[in-house]
Amino acid sequence: MKSLKYAYTAIALTLIFSFYLFAQTSEAELIIDTDKGFPTLSIHNPSGKTIHIQPVSSDRGSIGFEKDSAVFWLKGKPDILSDKSGKIAYVWTMDSSTKVVFKTVTNEDEIKFKFTLKTEDQSEAAQWFVNITATQDEYFTGIFERVVDGPQNKSWAEGIETAMNLRGEHVEMKLKPTVSGYAPFYLSSNNYGLFVRGTWPGVFDFCKEYPNMVQIAFEGPKFAFKIYLGPSPMQIVQKHALETGPSIVPPEWACGPWRWRDNHVHRREYYDGTRVHAPFNSEVVEDVLMMQAYGIPCTAYWLDRPWGPGPRGFDDYEFDPERFPNADRMIQWLNSKHIEMMIWIAPFVMGDMADIAEERGYFLKSNIWKQARQVLMDFTNQEACTWWGENGPAKLARMGIKGFKMDRADGEKLLDSLHLKTYAGTTYRENFNNYPVQYVKAAYDAVKPILENDFILFPRAQYTGSARYGAMWSGDPRGTPEGLRSVIIALQRCSIMGYPIWGSDIGGYGRMFNRETCMRWLGFGCFSPIMENGPNVDRGFWNSPDKPDYDTELIATWRLYAVTRMKLVPYIHALAKEANQTGTPIVRPLFLMCPEQPEAWNDWQTCFFGPDILVSIVWEKGKEKHALYLPAGEKWMDAWNREKVYDGGEYIEVDTPPYKIPIFIRKGSEIDLGDLNKLYKESLRIAAKKPDLAELEKAEGWR
Repeated sequence: MKSLKYAYTAIALTLIFSFYLFAQTSEAELIIDTDKGFPTLSIHNPSGKTIHIQPVSSDRGSIGFEKDSAVFWLKGKPDILSDKSGKIAYVWTMDSSTKVVFKTVTNEDEIKFKFTLKTEDQSEAAQWFVNITATQDEYFTGIFERVVDGPQNKSWAEGIETAMNLRGEHVEMKLKPTVSGYAPFYLSSNNYGLFVRGTWPGVFDFCKEYPNMVQIAFEGPKFAFKIYLGPSPMQIVQKHALETGPSIVPPEWACGPWRWRDNHVHRREYYDGTRVHAPFNSEVVEDVLMMQAYGIPCTAYWLDRPWGPGPRGFDDYEFDPERFPNADRMIQWLNSKHIEMMIWIAPFVMGDMADIAEERGYFLKSNIWKQARQVLMDFTNQEACTWWGENGPAKLARMGIKGFKMDRADGEKLLDSLHLKTYAGTTYRENFNNYPVQYVKAAYDAVKPILENDFILFPRAQYTGSARYGAMWSGDPRGTPEGLRSVIIALQRCSIMGYPIWGSDIGGYGRMFNRETCMRWLGFGCFSPIMENGPNVDRGFWNSPDKPDYDTELIATWRLYAVTRMKLVPYIHALAKEANQTGTPIVRPLFLMCPEQPEAWNDWQTCFFGPDILVSIVWEKGKEKHALYLPAGEKWMDAWNREKVYDGGEYIEVDTPPYKIPIFIRKGSEIDLGDLNKLYKESLRIAAKKPDLAELEKAEGWR
């Protein structure tokens, strides 16, 4: 890999057009040519192949715009204008009343583009188009955490083949629930990245309609995008992450294992018929006492909705005393066991707060969800943000709640309209993609003065800028092998997009549960930036929805990875700091670390967890052996057999029973995960004995 000094020296950005119109410096030459009568732009990339903005065909040009439902393509060569400061603009005259102005700014390792339509009647473009040629084997990734576009179920459909590489895919850049991590940024294997500025919806077609063409279309009166150039994919990813971040650094407790259920019921009896004497919600108590008995560490426990009063369990940010009696004391009890409390919130208000928000005009018109009256907050209104923050997240933070699972900002409630306007005057359509950023920022601004840096926000919807305020979770993937497959891809795509702090619902979400998939998912969760176990169809593994009901192996696997996770907390926290400071993601696809190795672009199931750990995630059901690539240039120790050390640069095959995720430690690192086989056997012995909940309650002083 070239040194950074060499990279900056070598990157002389050149926007090439075929005859010399202008040459400012040796680093940037602006030249223009035409092809089929359309302008062509070429960016010379010293560290990769030249990037060409070219026409698609004889009737579809290189750069165009839509106005009054008609599409116009720029033709010929532009006029060159200079303002008083000497800045250059390129102007295409479409007719006597319409012009397109193109301005560009170059730095050492990037070039910015901005296109604006100028008309006598002040009318605006509705949409812009740019077409970029693709080389034969060019690889594209980033953009969104879904595997493919369309209904989210397509991302975990049986037989799906698309993985990290988006070549051949058509992607709409507009939030869809519930898998909602998006960024208008893609990374090319030709050592460039393209980032579209703004929040208007758009489309990326990665060689689907035309095999050799990336077609980009974005709505809005102006079109601005940036091309990053660099000597390696990692440096491009770092540059984008820092520009759109930097990402948060969560508190150390948030780097440990979490537990949650989707719905909590306060029962008279625990799962085994033992009478409840605890003064708190019985299912919270059951989880905590059982984990304590097994020696399963837990650093955070979150409550999902419903947790409040009202028809949807979310009125006025108040606890429902029947479902969660003595909520303030429950938080203290959890804290006494070194467990922090997290809670579900949404961008709408209900109950009395809904009346106030409507009276004061703090709302956006929205979709009706499950026939409930929910008033969607308008976070473009600072007065509304302050009111919501003070009466919602800030109130909960003062109770001692340290984390917020932030749901529902990704299109389930949002209306899409060019005619409706926010408080700030933007159309609902332009605001659509930006809404999750406004939501998480409002919560961040409310909570930070109270908790300082001792909290974490955990939204599922993301767009440019979200990483500055919160981590993210992967929405509602199905608990099937393909559901696990989808989150393996989602995690690595999010690492590319600048969202390094990420977690998924271990075992999947919803009513579908598969014990083998869940066991493999526990291993994956251990080596994800956030490890959150649940909801497991609202049960513990001692009352499993799959057979056996009391699942010794599943409990033991949970304990194996939760104990291992605690050993990794300092390492993960240090990686989060590194992501904040340098833009380097925590989880790193192989091609970010060793792009010169062709195998690194193919083995998407294997990735780095920081610089010293390599994991390979098995998602297929019943797969007892797995082949993975070990990168060249290092020696790799098998964490399950520490006397076995491999030379990198080859594929190897390892045994993969459901509890066992392949883990390799870079030879020479200080990572010590201990004897994993011994830990698993110990966990099996402990899990084989059912804890006595009556005795566990007695130890708490409740009998």
